[in-house]
Order: sequence, then structure tokens, then C-alpha cells
Amino acid sequence: MLCRMSVASRPIHIAIVNDYEIVVAGVAAMLAPHHDRVAVVELDSSVPVISDVDVILYDTFGQVQGDGVDLEDLVHGSDARVVIFSWNLQPELVGRAIAKGASGYLSKGLAAEDVVRAIEEVHAGKIVTPDDEGAVNGGAAGDWPGREAGLTAREAEVLALITQGLSNQEIADKSYLSINSVKTYVRTAYRKIGVTRRAQAVVWGMQHGFEPDRMRSLDPQGAGGGRRVETR
Repeated sequence: MLCRMSVASRPIHIAIVNDYEIVVAGVAAMLAPHHDRVAVVELDSSVPVISDVDVILYDTFGQVQGDGVDLEDLVHGSDARVVIFSWNLQPELVGRAIAKGASGYLSKGLAAEDVVRAIEEVHAGKIVTPDDEGAVNGGAAGDWPGREAGLTAREAEVLALITQGLSNQEIADKSYLSINSVKTYVRTAYRKIGVTRRAQAVVWGMQHGFEPDRMRSLDPQGAGGGRRVETR
């Protein structure tokens, strides 16, 4: 009985996954005030989750989107539930992601309290999906490269994909945007960073943190202790 009470009273252990260190760190910082309910015990960029966690929060910034996520690779044989954290909330995309095994699909426009509550519901065995597509319009949570230059999350993601070598059409396909939307984000991003050509944008991106990282940060106590970091 005492053992069960101890396990039940501990916060939910989560890992945050994205290819950009600044992104996972930003989401972790957003959730930090709620450490009594959710403990971030691992942050991963381009490496598999190795901790025994309850929930894996997969941030889609610059990544494969909802239904393309390799859930088996993410959970790595564990019982962890996967929650996709995205601003791409098309109902068909959400539905396919859930059908493939995701336990939750959350809008990046949610406040931290709502994200924590959704993680708790997923941990309790519920399937959590967005209430409506409009919820994403409140802006993205967390942090992203280029924010200090005035780039929005969407502009930054497009620039990240440009830095990765993708064409406009490939970006549209990967991010579930129309080609015209991609071109608009390219124009506004270029104006903000002061470039006019793709080659210049790639150089700027490489100089400002837009190349994917390889990093793992472990914090088994979820409160700053026992940390080990691996970087490329």
C-alpha cells in the first residue's frame, strides 16, 4: 500500500523530443512551474529517449509531422505514451496520428496549465485531441531559433527547413502548408533577417542555430539533480 501511494503521488515523468535544443529547452521552461505535477526528466535532440518515462512530448518544430512520426522509434520498447505538440491541427492529420498510436495531440497555442492538464489526462488513459482548429491561432508555446530576430514560430520553422536543404514544395509537403503560405513565410522571414536569396538564408540559418542539434539532457529527479548531457 505504501509503495503504491508513493508511486501515485510522484509527478508524471516526461521526455521532450525535438531536433532543436532551444525548442526542447523552451518547452521544459514553460512546464517548469508545474514540476509538482509533471517532471521533465529527459530532453532529446536527434537521439532516442532512454529514460523510463510516462509520457513523451514530441514537438513538431522542423520535424516530421503528426501522422509521419515513428512512434515505435520514439517509445523504444517502453510503455510511454506519446503526445504530439504541434500547430498543425488539421482534423485528418490528428486522426491519422491517433490511429497510428499517439495518445494525445495538443495545440502549441495552449497555455502551460492546459498542456499539463492534457498530459495528466493522457497519463490517466484518455485520448486527448484539439477542441477546434482555431485554438492554434493564439501563438506557439515555448521557444525557437530566430525568435530574438523577430521571427514567428512559423517563419522560423520554414527557415529551419530551408537550412536543412528543403525546397518550397518539400517544405509545404512536410509542414502541411499550402505552397503560397510557404512563399509568404519565406518572404517575411527574409525581410526580418535581411537577406534576399536562399543561399544567404542558409548561411544566416547556420550561423543562428537553425541546424539540428544532437543533444541529450537527463535529470532523473526532474528537479535539476543528476544531470548528464551528451552533445554532438
